[in-house]
Amino acid sequence: MGIGVLCGLLAGAFWGMVFIAPKLLPAFSPWELAIGRYLAYGLVAFVAALPLMRRLAKKLTRGDCVALLRQAFTGNLLYYVLLAFGVQLAGVGPTSLIIGILPVSITIMGRRDHGAVPLSRLVWPLLVVAAGIACINVDLFAGGGSAHGTAAGALARPAWQKLAGVACAAGALVCWTLYAVDNARYLQRHPHYSGNEWSALYGLSTGLVSVVLAGIGWLVAGDALTAPGSGREWQWFWTVNAAVALGASLIGNNLWNIASRRLPLTLSGQMIVFETLFALAYGFVFDHRWPRPLELAAIALLILGVAWSVRLHATDKSA
Repeated sequence: MGIGVLCGLLAGAFWGMVFIAPKLLPAFSPWELAIGRYLAYGLVAFVAALPLMRRLAKKLTRGDCVALLRQAFTGNLLYYVLLAFGVQLAGVGPTSLIIGILPVSITIMGRRDHGAVPLSRLVWPLLVVAAGIACINVDLFAGGGSAHGTAAGALARPAWQKLAGVACAAGALVCWTLYAVDNARYLQRHPHYSGNEWSALYGLSTGLVSVVLAGIGWLVAGDALTAPGSGREWQWFWTVNAAVALGASLIGNNLWNIASRRLPLTLSGQMIVFETLFALAYGFVFDHRWPRPLELAAIALLILGVAWSVRLHATDKSA
């Protein structure tokens, strides 16, 4: 359990990077960011999978391929597109803390799984987490959230844009909840795959889906992508996406697979909070500012809720 919690924490540290990529590449659309990231992920995963290819070929079944493609589309491509829209429309803080509801949604979905602590015992820590999310939403719509972390930017942002950003972040929340539950249950049913092997296969399947979508995008808007004077730095684009692919996708997913196998869903879901906390920390550094009072309250409530949940799992006989 201790190793599972540690791997979940480290996965969150790597995953927090994905909230900064849209800020580093504002000239690119969310679809371009998603396809670029996952093309890079597919390439990195292919290199990582080369030494394992012969062993993986003997294990892989048609059912595995269907599961990998399903998880790649839901947990990677669609999730990241919605997340990137959320960051661009509502900002890093609101998006990362809406995604922070994942501990609640995954816990509810996994309440009947083996090793799960009864939901009745988790009500209070989950309410504490929900209170943290409420704090950031109050901060956002009171004029605190902004594209650059300034109140002036928030006042200039129309309400429809904030609502659209929140809606996109909520869609990303649904996508990742479905992926996390699907992935954890599949790994527990198929213990012959190591976390590293499944992460490599997941990367390859994501890369294949990205190649298809990139080909469609090139046919539809190829001229616009290469138009001169657009202010789009493609070398920087691929540098950022390669860093995110290696850190957040390959290493982060491998750590998450280890955590998913060692922890029940009612606890592994709580580990997502570390992604939120690291995303907030990176966002504060990027915006060159300290957190506002409601953001500090949200951070404290999220940490308290997760620590409480971990404690309940450590002392519960069913877990």
